[in-house]
Amino acid sequence: MMSTLAVTVDNLIKNYGSQNALKGVSLEVNQGELFGIIGPDGAGKTTLIRILATLLLPDAGQAEVLGMEVEGHYRQIRNRMGYMPGRFSLYQDLTVLENLQLFASIYQTTLEENYHLIKDIYQPLEPFKNRKAGNLSGGMKQKLALSCAMIHEPEILFLDEPTTGVDPVSRNEFWEMLIKLKARGITVLVSTPYMDEADLCDRVALVQEGQILSVDTPVAIISRFPSKLFAIKSTDKYQLIKDLQAYPSTASVFAFGEYLHYTDKRAHSSERAPEQALEQELHQYLQDRGHRDIHIKSIEPTIEDCFMAFMQKEHKWSAP
Repeated sequence: MMSTLAVTVDNLIKNYGSQNALKGVSLEVNQGELFGIIGPDGAGKTTLIRILATLLLPDAGQAEVLGMEVEGHYRQIRNRMGYMPGRFSLYQDLTVLENLQLFASIYQTTLEENYHLIKDIYQPLEPFKNRKAGNLSGGMKQKLALSCAMIHEPEILFLDEPTTGVDPVSRNEFWEMLIKLKARGITVLVSTPYMDEADLCDRVALVQEGQILSVDTPVAIISRFPSKLFAIKSTDKYQLIKDLQAYPSTASVFAFGEYLHYTDKRAHSSERAPEQALEQELHQYLQDRGHRDIHIKSIEPTIEDCFMAFMQKEHKWSAP
């Protein structure tokens, strides 16, 4: 029976000297899935992507791509995958067209033969086909790199932080392209430090310090947030953080834009305090400490809130 898994990772370990980049990582990616590896810089995302793209050997554990073990079948995997590294790595002194022709020739095809594969991605670039790649904007470099990764009709794409350092409009355009590629049945595995991009994935792996914190759909991860969440602000944000950290019932407090996101120990205990009573008590506490223009409201958690909750050892979290 043919496997429905595009990627299988089992207890993967990778060290750089004394630094543990991957600490027994295990996960599975389904064929045709848009899968996100979400985590901050230094979490191990690039190391994992490079191992799956057959560019780096693990120290221990096993990884399979399209049913093939990465160490023994790297040539076959490379013919069936596309890869975008975190840095723009095309030839900057070649034109857009020359880069595409070069990558097509590497895979023994031509731009003309496979133009239909990259048409939607490449068309905005076509008016600039004679411009050197090094002179393109960040968003245009991104489209060129994806076009080169797609020119040989890969079954799976590995994209290492493709939207880092790109303007918001180009970020949105890039994700629209990824969603279209998924609709064509291509498996897409993308890493990103941007937590808000998790909502665009079918499933995500939250990664920190070389370990998987959770693997699930964004909706499922958010649904397991262990507490009521409040957004709080006043005129003095710095003092507000200090006073909330000193509040005996505080479970966690983190800055999120103009607000602080706050959870209360009593809101996830066996005897939950009423939400309105918590808000009134918090308001009085902050008012007694001289805060003015206090705003407290109950909000729905985001993936970033969930990530921070994982990092808080005092939170009781029922991850699968």
